[in-house]
Amino acid sequence: MSKKRNVTIATTILASSVLLGGCGLLGGEKKKEIDPPKEVTYVEGADKLEGNSTESQGKAEAEQKTVMTELYLIDKNGFVVPQSVALPGKEGIAKQALEYLVENGPVSNILPNGFRAVLPADTEVDVNINKEGVAVVDFSPEFATYKAEDELKILQSITWTLTQFDSVKSVKMRINGHEINEMPVNQTPITDSVSRENGINLDTTSVVDITNTKPVTIYYIGGEEGNYYYVPVTKRISENGSDPVTAVVDELTKAPNFASHLLTEFMPDVELVEAPKVADGKVTLNFNESIYGGFEEKTISQSLLTALVLTLTEQEGIESVEVLVNGKAELKNTEGKPLNEPVVRPEKVNTGSF
Repeated sequence: MSKKRNVTIATTILASSVLLGGCGLLGGEKKKEIDPPKEVTYVEGADKLEGNSTESQGKAEAEQKTVMTELYLIDKNGFVVPQSVALPGKEGIAKQALEYLVENGPVSNILPNGFRAVLPADTEVDVNINKEGVAVVDFSPEFATYKAEDELKILQSITWTLTQFDSVKSVKMRINGHEINEMPVNQTPITDSVSRENGINLDTTSVVDITNTKPVTIYYIGGEEGNYYYVPVTKRISENGSDPVTAVVDELTKAPNFASHLLTEFMPDVELVEAPKVADGKVTLNFNESIYGGFEEKTISQSLLTALVLTLTEQEGIESVEVLVNGKAELKNTEGKPLNEPVVRPEKVNTGSF
């Protein structure tokens, strides 16, 4: 799974309005801008900015020792969502990330509004990563006290939190030293190691028969005004249809399930005017003018672009996305920045401070 890449362009989360169910604004009215969440930033040499005091120097050193880490938490609508937070930069970051998933644990003071921790209170964890990239997680017996309806969410949270690290490809689990081949409450099978290929926030509402289908992960927008964030949803698409990239773009242009409370900025009439081109890790997409949505010509919503990049870089072999409109690359985002180069995946997802 091509989920982790070197980053050359950082995308700012949700700098524009979101359209419910992919529908545009009426009467050609321009979209209303949404104030993005504040970015978490660190300043090198911060001690020099404040007279080189001992206090400011200590603060700078503490900041430099933090590591931005994705914690997959549960939002108020029941989705498993990455939230990037600064954790103490110490050895055993994979173990520490899971410790921050425990209810009433260290995550309590930094939980975003509307989110909750994933693992039962008092759960202790240990993590060992072998040379094959398998993270073996050993939980204390408290792990088995979660609610049955949370089982898949817990499994997905553990898997996606750990597989953000380059050294981890898949996950196996133990309880009190004993390997388990199914989850302890609702008996979801985990006979082999689990990975991102098992999906997240599974949506099979439009699938009658999963035969000859394959999973793809689409990034929609969740939350509410003033607190929007990206939500990964795994859907199934036909293996016998168009090429994989076109199929993924088609899924992005479809309205999310209304009951999901998720949003998309893609207009329903957005189309590719020619087949995508993939070469050397870059995919080139040539859209019609509907990709502008309610913005002025040559302007593409930053949040639409981010959702597109997040979605396509989940595909094997794709590391960056180049966007054209009717064959032309004279584009800019809603911040007025020209899109002169292909856009790569942001290093971390949902990086706002709360």
